[in-house]
Amino acid sequence: MLFALVAHDRPGALARRMELRPDHLKHLDSLGDQLLLAGPFLDEKGDMVGSIVVIEAESLEAARESFGRDPFMLGNLFDSVTIKPWKLGVNKTHK
Repeated sequence: MLFALVAHDRPGALARRMELRPDHLKHLDSLGDQLLLAGPFLDEKGDMVGSIVVIEAESLEAARESFGRDPFMLGNLFDSVTIKPWKLGVNKTHK
């Protein structure tokens, strides 16, 4: 089953995000085939202000555990986090 994390950074957290980002990217890479997609939300200036990550997991609890190991989560970057089951409805490759 697929699960999506939608998270918004704490206000003014861009420097903290950039500090944590190398370890966050390593974590995403370590997920292998479990990771479906990931990327930042941007503000009107193009600065990163949040994240969406979609993974495959056996249960909501397993997804929460996986998301909980992310350096962004461990580093207290996010102001709000939502984790929900997710279903891919349309899949067009971005060009």
